Amino acid sequence: MNLAKHNGCRPVSSRLVRINPRSTAMNDHTPTSGRFGTVASQGAQRNKVLSNTYRLLALSMIPTVLGAWIGVQTGITAGLTGFVGLIVFLGGAFGFMYAIEKTKNTAAGVPVLLAFTFFMGLMLSRMLAMVLGFKNGADLIMTAFGGTAFIFFVMSNLSMVIKRDLTKMGQWLFVGALAIMVGAVINVFVASTAFTAVIATLAIVVFSLFLLHDLKRIVDGGETNYISATLGVYLSLFNVFQSLLALLGIFGGDRE
Repeated sequence: MNLAKHNGCRPVSSRLVRINPRSTAMNDHTPTSGRFGTVASQGAQRNKVLSNTYRLLALSMIPTVLGAWIGVQTGITAGLTGFVGLIVFLGGAFGFMYAIEKTKNTAAGVPVLLAFTFFMGLMLSRMLAMVLGFKNGADLIMTAFGGTAFIFFVMSNLSMVIKRDLTKMGQWLFVGALAIMVGAVINVFVASTAFTAVIATLAIVVFSLFLLHDLKRIVDGGETNYISATLGVYLSLFNVFQSLLALLGIFGGDRE
């Protein structure tokens, strides 16, 4: 199977259009008087944003799995190949993220985000179906899931212990994500397995670091909207999982 021909989803581009809002809406931060009271309140607020982000991230897995299952069972995304698949994904991703940005400070923000994760699950289903075509497909999927969980665990812990400000790292990661997206678009037409492997490897590195960057922003108080925070972390995890799955399918798929 040539996983280079998979183009049902392009999560790299969804990362590029993501906006890192700095709105303080949807947080309940009310500084108390006095220096130490304010610091304590800010610390409590950061913990609350981080806790809400993790809860919403866990909840977002449900529509993602549901969308992936429906996609695999119905084959609804099977025809999304080549340039058509790319356009469908980009149109859906841009539309949903625009809606998330507009509703992040309202009660509609969470449902819109969950609808987006359902869409991402659908887009992922084509690759899942291809991998399940291998004799060891289920094992490959579980391995990719385990690898993604391990990366999340490592980056989550690093975000707590690293004292250095990683804000500037985001600019370089954005450039890296842009380069990956350009390469992915080119590969839609080239359909090279080797090029797919290179892109997937770079994506794992870039989006693992993006995950660290986003979690560190929450810990440092740079992100105060848990819907935006969840979106960023979700996109990084989605890209890491998909890239791991692509590599495992290329080098570990067993058709016998």
